[in-house]
This record gives sequence, structure tokens and C-alpha cells, in this order.
Amino acid sequence: MRLGYFHSLIVFLFLFGAAHIKAQNGIIKGRIIEAKNNAPVAFANLLIEGTDFGTNTDEEGYYEITGLEPRLYNLTASFLGLKTQTKVDIQVTNSKPAIIDFALEEEANTIDDIVVKAAPFFKTEESPVSLRTLGTTEIQRNPGGNRDVSRVVRILPGVTSTSNNRNDLLIRGGSPSENRFYLDDIEVPNINHFSTQGASGGANGLLNVDVIQDVDFYSGAFPVNRGNALSSVFNFKQKNGRDDRFGFTLTSGTSEVALAVEGPISKDKKTTLILSARQSYLQLLFKAIGLPFLPTYNDSQFKLRRRHNDKHESYVVFLGSLDNFRLNLDANETAQQRFLLKNLPVYKQWSYALGAVHKFSQKKGYWTFVLSRNMLDNTFFKYEDNDESKNKIIDYVSQESENKLRVENTSRYGSWRVNYGTGLEYVRYFNRSQNFVFENGQLQTVSVSSELRFARYGVFGQVSNKFFKERLIVSAGARLDGASFSSNTANPFSQFSPRVSAAFAITPQLFFNSNVGVYYQLPAYTALGFRQNNVLVNETALKFIRSSHAVAGFEYLTKTNMKLSIEGYYKQYENYPFIVGQGISLANIGNAFGVVGNTLLDARGTGRTYGLEVLVQQRFYKNFYGILAYTLGKSEFSDNNGNYIPASWDSRHIVNLAVGKVFDLMNKDIRGRKDAARSAKGKNVSNRTLINQTLELGANFRVQTGLPYTPFDTVASALTSNWDRIGQAILDFNQLNTLRTPMAYSIDFRVDYKWFFPKWSFNLYLDIQNIPGAVTGTPNFILDQGADGNQAPTIINAGQPNQSYRLQSVPADRQAILPTIGIIVQY
Repeated sequence: MRLGYFHSLIVFLFLFGAAHIKAQNGIIKGRIIEAKNNAPVAFANLLIEGTDFGTNTDEEGYYEITGLEPRLYNLTASFLGLKTQTKVDIQVTNSKPAIIDFALEEEANTIDDIVVKAAPFFKTEESPVSLRTLGTTEIQRNPGGNRDVSRVVRILPGVTSTSNNRNDLLIRGGSPSENRFYLDDIEVPNINHFSTQGASGGANGLLNVDVIQDVDFYSGAFPVNRGNALSSVFNFKQKNGRDDRFGFTLTSGTSEVALAVEGPISKDKKTTLILSARQSYLQLLFKAIGLPFLPTYNDSQFKLRRRHNDKHESYVVFLGSLDNFRLNLDANETAQQRFLLKNLPVYKQWSYALGAVHKFSQKKGYWTFVLSRNMLDNTFFKYEDNDESKNKIIDYVSQESENKLRVENTSRYGSWRVNYGTGLEYVRYFNRSQNFVFENGQLQTVSVSSELRFARYGVFGQVSNKFFKERLIVSAGARLDGASFSSNTANPFSQFSPRVSAAFAITPQLFFNSNVGVYYQLPAYTALGFRQNNVLVNETALKFIRSSHAVAGFEYLTKTNMKLSIEGYYKQYENYPFIVGQGISLANIGNAFGVVGNTLLDARGTGRTYGLEVLVQQRFYKNFYGILAYTLGKSEFSDNNGNYIPASWDSRHIVNLAVGKVFDLMNKDIRGRKDAARSAKGKNVSNRTLINQTLELGANFRVQTGLPYTPFDTVASALTSNWDRIGQAILDFNQLNTLRTPMAYSIDFRVDYKWFFPKWSFNLYLDIQNIPGAVTGTPNFILDQGADGNQAPTIINAGQPNQSYRLQSVPADRQAILPTIGIIVQY
């Protein structure tokens, strides 16, 4: 019966997609400008790779290529005196134009007067190393990525993961709190639902990839206009709304449904809007399979853009989330369910980022003005026995808000490129909480009531130039950052952050790239605002965290859209916040739900990470693509005695292989038998033809050696006085990271079948993650309540000071195999 229904669906799609021959009405359109000043490039040449399709821009830099069959294309833009640029993985459909804009850089004489084919790999003068770009198509089709950027970047070298259940970004051995995110030039504090306050991880991504154009991922060599980062910077660019008519993209999968709407909202079509909203129904699935927790997440985002004229452009960007995490008290049949119900709190969290950007172009460059505000409201609580008539044993309410202004200029003076600017922020942090913490060998109740307000400020500048017919590119810059929080942070010259990059073309296709720099990051607001007896106890101790980077490597670009690179890196940390009562650096925590940093700290922490990264990347070429990445790395941070020990993210070896193939299945004749018979007799028929189809197959294989972890203090954990209050085992930080998890490995597989109709498209996909369900995580302890888990806990040494429960060891979790089936409808 199920096969019958599925067959009927396929037949319906085939018949509904039949139309008079008009399969080739796909469009690529956009604009070409000069990168230095946003001036239009008239009469530039555009050519689609492997075809005879092409065109030239008009006097205002606009172009349009029509009559394309729906499929993936690579497009090259060129103009005399400007660098040729190629963009790959452009998905063309009949339902909407693919809007592809180019910003072309000036070009001096080519190397030895040899014309070099444009490579589809983005690299800037400021960041010739440690910069990789992912397009929307690459994010959408990644097997196991679940259309989530935080998961997709795991295919790149230098990226460690702790669990498939979380989106923590662990870059080159750094902690999850060391990353920064920008959405269309506006800084957003987090890109995840159920985010960990004081870090950057969470459960699910809150960006809808249907409205994302691409993302630039920096794992080093950070631009000077992107401060307060130690491990990575993400620059997300949203699509501009279409200007021909309104359309939509509807996506529905196993856990959520998303709708993106876009189109012109002014008569002159110079004002466009793209708007997205998502709603999860994961709680329905969790309740059906008997899990004791029910998460619900919602998010929305939009970009409202107005192109006033060739010199002025403005846009407003919004990103918001609303998350709820409640308990399923009916799921209490097993010991493991009751353990989770006893420990998990109820979460309520919302956040937003709202900003406006104005860009003003001049002859030699352009100004960018950014005004924004972001806010996080984080609440969680726990009642004794989950009964609201009893005592509230955990009560946490916190807010963080930032108001930001940034002004910067980018200009070209001959071969010199100059970028400079300044930024000002006003910060408010609020916390009212009561929680438990095990410090100094005993369980303590921590109550906090705190409000903190201060300013942050910074200036930055960078200059770049090209020498020897562009064989050598050198860039140098610096930042000064300060905060009025304390005397340790107020003087910006104490946070002088210089950096230098160089790229040398050994041949037209072989490059040596390098960067050295010093970067600073302010500790989390949870740490700065922690109070005891109404005193900011961390005020005199904490400083900006300092990290010195050195990166160098070789890069080889082939004529078939392939890049081979090898990079070595070294990072040295100073002034890292250190938990006084537990003897552990904050660099080792942050990959769990909750809060990081709200405790007594000092700045004694140091650390170092170093390694080697190898990347072989085949961008889309002749319907094939793939990535092979290998990372050899080491991450160490100081312990309570000042000695280096393995950090919690010290995975020595990571191998990732992702490959895919696109099959074009186009213009299949589906005329009925009667039409075929009429045709054989020479009679007229409707000549109906199936609109184009594509089949895409992808697989991802990942191996990662085990991560260090800290064992439990079984004696302290078993004491009834401790267990009755916190209901879980206590870590033994005297044995910090002395054990390791087993090697983790997984295979992900994805199939996409797409139908392209005259005005809409339909994508049916199947994604299977975590094959064969490898063991990850660490062992745990629960109360020993017999084989069936329903007996009364056993008490040892009853009536004695060391009265304890008998505990039962629970092995590490085995990741479940996760199949996802979904649809994407675009109109």
C-alpha cells in the first residue's frame, strides 16, 4: 500500500510537470561592480562554463542570461583591467532567477604576462590563509549537515566536534567561546538555538540556509574590522530579495517547517524584502518515542534592502529566536528517564539582533555605517521533584544586550588598499540566580544578583599592496580595543593587536601564504558580571584574553576547479579565565547546555595549540564535487599547577571525506500511448514533455580520534548529602582530562531528487546520519535501583557521616542512526 501511494505521488509529479516544450526558461542575472568603490562595470563579459551561453553587462553593470536548462552552473565574469572571477554551484530553476553579483578587483600585469584561469576560491589580501567560503548549495546538500552551517563546517580542516547532538564550534583546539558571527556586516552574538550563555554552541542552528548566499569562514588571519575573536570569524551574507515578483521557498523535514518569502515592495523595484520563519515540531516526535524532554524552537530573519542609486545602498537585517524546553513527566518508566527528569531544568530563551547598514560609494572607495542592537534573555529553573508546590532549587534569570555603532572606510589609492574605522558599544548585563556548584571539595549554594553596564571601544586600520607584477601581496594592520569595565581593560594600548599577511606566487598556480598576528577577546559577560556580597569579585583579576597566531602554508590551484593546500598553525594563549574553586581553565568547558563563567575567576590560564591541516577540495566541475580534509593537531591548557595538559578538545587526528555527484535527467518524453499512436498516424499531438530533473547523491565519511575527559569523583558523588541535592555525579578535577573517549567515526548519506516545472520546483530528499551509530560521549553514573530500575536505592553506611548510595555505571551513549526525509518547494 505504501509503495502504491509513493508511486502515485511520483506519477502526479510527472504529469503535473508536463507542459508544452518550455524547459529552458532558467535565468541568471545580477550586477558587476568594481570592488574598490562599487562603481558599475559596463560591457563586462560573462560566460557559463562548458556552454556557449553568455552575455555582456549594460551601462549600469546589469546582466541577464536567459534560456537556461534548470541545473547547476559555474559562471565567470571578466573585464580588461579587472581580475576575472568565477562563481560555482549556481542552482538555476524555472521558478526564480538566480541572482549572482560580482565585485571585481583591479588587476596589474598578470604573472609573467600569462593569463590565469579564474579559480573559484575566495582569498583576500588581508587573509591569504585560513579562509574558506561555503555557498548555499554546498550547505544545503551536505550529507549529515541537516542544512545547518555549524554542522557543515565540520567537513573543513581544523574543526573538532564533541557530539552530533550539539553545534559547538571547536576551531584549531580553541574553546566554543572563541568564535564571532556577522550577518550582512551586523554582529550577532550566537547562531544556535538553546545557546550556551558565555559560549557559542547550542542544539540547532537558527539561520535558514534558504536565505543565505554564502559564508566566509576564517580560522585565522582575521581582518582588522572583525575584533573580539580568538579562534574563528564567520561572515554570513544573505541573499537579496528578488526584484521581478514575489515568490517563496517552503521546506519541511523531520523536525521543522520553514517558509521564506521574497520580492519587490516598491514600484521602482529598488526596494526588496526577503523574509524567513521556521517552526519546529521536534517535541511531537520526542513525545511519541517516550523521551523525558520536549524542545521547541522558532526563529525568523529578514533583510530589507534599498538601492537608492549607484552610490547609496541601505538595508535592515533582523534575526530572532524563541526556544522552550519543557519536561515530559509521563516518561518516567526507566531509571535513565527518571535520572534525566531529576536533573534537567525547564529552559526558556529568546534572542534577537537588529541592525541597519548604509554604504556610500566614492571615486576611490566606500564608507560603511552600521548601527545595531542585540539581546539575549536566558531563563531556566528547577523545582524539587518537578513539583511547583515545592522548593525551587534552581532559579536562573539573565539578560545580555549590546548597542553597537561601527564606521569604516575602504579605499584604493593606486595599488594600495586601505581599510580603517572605529567602533563603539554600550553593554548591559543582568543576572539573578540561585544554583549549586561543587567547589573546594564541597557542594555550595551560589546566589547572584548583579547588573553591569559599561562601554567598549576600538579603532582599526589595515593597508595592503602588491609587488612584482602581483607575485607578492603584503598586508599589515592593527587594532586597539578597550572596555570601561575595569582598569585592566580600559587602556586600549594594552590591547594593541598587530597582524601581517603575505602571499607569494611561486607560479601562476602555486602560492606560499602566511600570517602572524595578535588577537584579543574580552571574557564573557557572565564572568565579568559575577558578584559575591554585591562585589564584582572578578573585576580586578580578569583581563582581555590574548592569543598569538602564526600560520603558513602552500596552496596549489588546478585548471579543473581543484585546490590542494597544506597549512601549519601555532596559537599561544595568555590571561585565560581560570576557575579558582575547581582549578580548571574556562578553555576546557562550554560544550554543554547552561552557562559558562558565572563563578570566581582569575586570569592565570595559559595554553597552546598547534597542528597541520591538509585540504583537497574539488569545487563543482563536470557535475562532481568533493572534499578530503586531514588535521593533525594538539591542544593544551594549563592546570591548577601551571602545567600543560591536554585540553578537552585535543583530538589528535581528524579525517573527513565528502563526495557528491549530480546526474542531469532532462526532457524525458511522457506522452501517453494514445498520443504516440496518433503521432504514428501523422496526426497532431500535444507534444508534452517532462520538465528537467536532477538526481544528486552525496556521502560524508568522518573519523576523529578520542577526546580527553575528566572522570567522576565516585566517593563525593555517592554521598547522600550530595546526590540528594544535585542528583548527578561530580567530576574529579584533580584528574582533569586524564581519560579519553574511543575513536569516533560516522558515515552520512544524502539523496536529492529535483523536479523543475515551468514556474516552480520540487525537491525530495533523504538524509541518513550517524551510520553505523558509533559510541560517543563519556560514561556516567546513576543510582543503582536493581535490574529493572524500580527498586529503592541502596544506602551504604547508613547513619554514618559518609552515608552513601550505591551507584551504577552507565556506558557512553551510542549515537542513533538518524534518517530524515523532507521536501523543498520553490515558487
